[in-house]
Amino acid sequence: MTTAAKKTLTLVLSDVEMEVLDALSSDKSLSKTAVLRQALRLYQTVDIRQQRGEKLFFENEKSKEKAELMLL
Repeated sequence: MTTAAKKTLTLVLSDVEMEVLDALSSDKSLSKTAVLRQALRLYQTVDIRQQRGEKLFFENEKSKEKAELMLL
């Protein structure tokens, strides 16, 4: 197994964005870096599927109501 080279990124967040990152990190028992890595992987997956013309929906399990997530 080869180890990928790692690079450093400086990220400036607003107070609100940092609060969100702190809350997600705490709620998921993950480091802030792990939360950001997961967010990047999720965004990449959504972007690839959107490029294929697929749509993203949220569905309420009880009512089966669906809402499409519109992305820019």
